[in-house]
Amino acid sequence: MLNIVLHQPEIPQNTGNIGRTCVATKAVLHLIEPLGFSLNEKQLKRAGMDYWDKLDVRRYINFEDFLEQNPAIGEGRVRLWMATTKAKHVYSDVQIGADDYIMFGKESAGIPEEILVEHEETCIRIPMLDQIRSLNLSNSVAVVLYEALRQNHFMGLQGTGELHRLHWKK
Repeated sequence: MLNIVLHQPEIPQNTGNIGRTCVATKAVLHLIEPLGFSLNEKQLKRAGMDYWDKLDVRRYINFEDFLEQNPAIGEGRVRLWMATTKAKHVYSDVQIGADDYIMFGKESAGIPEEILVEHEETCIRIPMLDQIRSLNLSNSVAVVLYEALRQNHFMGLQGTGELHRLHWKK
């Protein structure tokens, strides 16, 4: 099961959208504090719609707490990918494992460079024009998460492809 990690997210609507995406893909959402909002804020629930109660969400006091509570990362059994505009590797050029963690930084500043330099080989980026500072956080999560899912053959998420009221012609 893939893991999405948000390091100090600031905007509740982004986190709500990401939570909804995590529910749709069976990904776990990890939130590293401090958060720029309360988890019971109306905007968060609205963006996550009625899916928030189905979300596997875990909170951590800080990055060190996150690492301590997820020992598989430190043991090398899974990788911790760092999504940043400053990375050498493009997200689609690496192999993201089915149980790996993909971390994204806060909207205003990204992942702190003090963390990035300790994970240089697992830093990944989404290609974009130099003049653009970054993409929206929830869009970035969707781009990288769905590439990871594609690499892992969508891990049982294909669904039936059926219409709601009508039927496809055979």
